[in-house]
Amino acid sequence: MTLKEQADTFLALHQPGNPVILPTVWDAWSAKLVQEAGFAGITVGSHPLANSLGKQDREGMTFPEVTARIREITAAVSIPVSVDIESGYAQKPATLIEGLLEAGAVGLNIEDTVHSEGGRLREPQEHADLVGELRSAADAAGVHFVVNARTDVFLRPDTGTPAERLDSALERLRLAAAAGADVLYPVGRHEPEVLRRLTGELPLPINSIGIPDQGGRAYFAELGVARVSFGPFLQNALTEYADGLFGPWR
Repeated sequence: MTLKEQADTFLALHQPGNPVILPTVWDAWSAKLVQEAGFAGITVGSHPLANSLGKQDREGMTFPEVTARIREITAAVSIPVSVDIESGYAQKPATLIEGLLEAGAVGLNIEDTVHSEGGRLREPQEHADLVGELRSAADAAGVHFVVNARTDVFLRPDTGTPAERLDSALERLRLAAAAGADVLYPVGRHEPEVLRRLTGELPLPINSIGIPDQGGRAYFAELGVARVSFGPFLQNALTEYADGLFGPWR
């Protein structure tokens, strides 16, 4: 498929109550593992990718380092690839879209923590404006690049009580939706009643995070989720399994 066809196919996979499972990978080997298991798409996570490069998460990598690895992944698989680009590596939106398309990706996550500026949280409209600029850049390229707008407020106890953080997340994600996002990502592990409120009140498909050895697709389907990714937890689970294998050989 062309990149345009891949992007359209990828977007169509996001169905509330019928979630697409996008195991999170970091290199060509893990990407092929996921494709051969029969999944329809993959995400590339910043944390496991950084680990695989011997770098730190929170933008310890450069954008060229990221796109170099994405090219290896997209050369190894034929399913759609979405990339966690953290807060954008201090790059212009057009540069991000151009670089990811050139590398063969058709989607991205963009978060509202600005790692290059001391980890500050973007203001709600500031983050929405960035989402809008990414959408405009993708439109100019002629590909409906799937923009997954992420908020980190649930990971930031300094932003208020749990109830205040939920209200803040709803505000931020509504603004991102209005600015041109395709998917909304309130990152964190949520109680069912919180997740139901997010899927019930937000206007776009919701991305949730799953733990590979806990729960399953049906749990998220019942809660109205449209997309599940694994963050660093697939790599973590494989690391623990490998550590068990190594035990008798130490």
